[in-house]
Amino acid sequence: MSNAKIRHYVDALWDDEIVPTLVEYIKIPNKSPAFDSDWESNGYMQAAAELLLAAVPRIPVKNVDARIFQLPGRTPVLLLDIPATHGCSGNVLCYGHYDKQPEFIGWEEELGPWKPVIRDNRLYGRGGADDGYAIFATLAAISALDDQDLGHPRCCVLIEGCEESGSFDLPFYIDELRDVIGEPDLLICLDAECGNYDQLWLTTSLRGLVSGTLHVNVLTEGIHSGAAGGVVPSSFRVLRAQLNHIEDARTGRLMDALHGTIPDYVGAEAASAAETLGTTVIDRYPWHDQTRPDSNDIANLIVRNTWGPSLATVGLGGAPEPAHAGNTLRPSTSAKLVFRLPPNVDASRAADAVTDALESEPPCDASVTFDVDAAETGWFAKPLSPSLTSALERASNEFFGKPLRLMGCGGTIPFLGMLERKFPDCQFVATGVLGPHSNAHGPNEFLDIPTGKNVTACMASLLGDAEEFI
Repeated sequence: MSNAKIRHYVDALWDDEIVPTLVEYIKIPNKSPAFDSDWESNGYMQAAAELLLAAVPRIPVKNVDARIFQLPGRTPVLLLDIPATHGCSGNVLCYGHYDKQPEFIGWEEELGPWKPVIRDNRLYGRGGADDGYAIFATLAAISALDDQDLGHPRCCVLIEGCEESGSFDLPFYIDELRDVIGEPDLLICLDAECGNYDQLWLTTSLRGLVSGTLHVNVLTEGIHSGAAGGVVPSSFRVLRAQLNHIEDARTGRLMDALHGTIPDYVGAEAASAAETLGTTVIDRYPWHDQTRPDSNDIANLIVRNTWGPSLATVGLGGAPEPAHAGNTLRPSTSAKLVFRLPPNVDASRAADAVTDALESEPPCDASVTFDVDAAETGWFAKPLSPSLTSALERASNEFFGKPLRLMGCGGTIPFLGMLERKFPDCQFVATGVLGPHSNAHGPNEFLDIPTGKNVTACMASLLGDAEEFI
């Protein structure tokens, strides 16, 4: 394998084919089903899948069989079957997704979620890094090996359309396509984060998730606040009281049922990552004014972000904008809550505990309900084989010029835990391009193009070395 040729070939594919296709892909507002209940009739999901499928032939891969597969009423998946070459053994499952988060507010004036902009080697817009690039990085890595007539294992590429909604469609596809997928020896997931853009990062854990909407109702219609105040409780006060059952507002500590036991190795892994990243762990966020975390212990912040529970109130309902608010006591308040759970906490049990706590003993017997819409248990990796670790180290040193680093991820990818339960002997490589300020799910999301190229080249190196660890 000529690493120089890998580098040149991958860079050319990114410049000539991948980036132009991602520009068109970003323009499609194919929001995940949780954010677009009419996704099927709107047709954006189908349009995005067809755009990606149409681009497959422009990245030359030997004997690739690519198609869209759809079960009734479920988001379509892209399925690519790429046979092994030169008699190589092994079965690799490569995963990504093409559905997107909603628009969100706060985009810079010249940017937007469906408006692709290239600036300083970064492609701005929703979905390029999370996770439209995954199918192309996979194809380009294999194509780079074909270009040098090098062998690689059989690769099955599965790109789903429901990840941002908790992957609730995916189990049905895994079961339906079990014979096509076979028994994977290795999973490569390109939907994870990177601590910086300087080296290859391996994700060792992902938090679980519980999300749902807390509803508080005290009246059937709004009433003059002067006439009702002192008699009718504020629905917002009731909501605050119920949140106090699960979260200490001063410290942010959540109820005991949402905490898990942290393995011994996590502290050492976090300390190593902290030494590499330094204060960028804090500085990567767009802080307002003097706001900062309640600790300067970088390693501890990494552990809290990856193995501690957290709560984000991501949406509020029942209230007008302040500029349009009258002196009216509102009949109801609702809040969309997203809990991130330690990787080893059972999400179903956590959802039950949260529901019981939020609905218990509301002031004035107000009507309080918590409707769970997703409960996904997290994942943590078993140790990689020494030969696989060595292959990853070589790839990082060759194409990034710096050593491999390991760190947990604060986000959730339900597919990994789901697959590990089905294929317990499979090894997992989860990596990605979502580094500092890339702001997945938020405004000004971007894909760092040089990092995409480097990750692709590392993937080519890994697949080329697969005979060593499969």
